[in-house]
Amino acid sequence: MGFIKEFKEFAVKGNAFDLAVGVIIGGAFGKIVTSVIDDLIMPIVAAIVGKPDFSSIYFAMGKGAENIPAGSTLAKAKELAPDAAIFAYGNFITVAINFILLALVVFMLVKTINRMRKAEVEAPEAPEAPAAPTATEQLLVEIRDELKKK
Repeated sequence: MGFIKEFKEFAVKGNAFDLAVGVIIGGAFGKIVTSVIDDLIMPIVAAIVGKPDFSSIYFAMGKGAENIPAGSTLAKAKELAPDAAIFAYGNFITVAINFILLALVVFMLVKTINRMRKAEVEAPEAPEAPAAPTATEQLLVEIRDELKKK
C-alpha cells in the first residue's frame, strides 16, 4: 500500500478526523466554559467572599518582609522585598476554585447529554408492519380460498 494512500486512510477514514473535530469543538467549548465561570459564577463567589480573585493573597516571611506595607499587591510585595520568602497561596486558591467550577460545569453537561442519549435509546420504536406475503404464500392463500369454495 502506498504512502499517500495510507496517509489518506489515516487522515480521512480513521480516528484522526474525528479527533481533529473534537479538538476544534473542545477549544471553542473551553471558551464558553471559561466565560460561564469568569462572567457568571465568579461574581457570585465575589459577592459571598468579597473578591473574585484571590491571587493577590500572600504571606511574606524572612528578610525584608517587614518592609511590605499591609494591603500591598503581590507584585508590589515582591518588588519591595526581593529577598523575602513570599508564600503566594491565593493564586492556588483561585486556580482550585476555577478547576472545581469547571469540573462541575463539564459534569452537568455530560450528565445532560447522557440523559438525552438514554432517552433516545429507550424511546419505543413504532411496531413494524407485518411483512407482505411472499409469492408462494400468496399462491397458497389463493389455492386455499378455491378449495373452500368447492
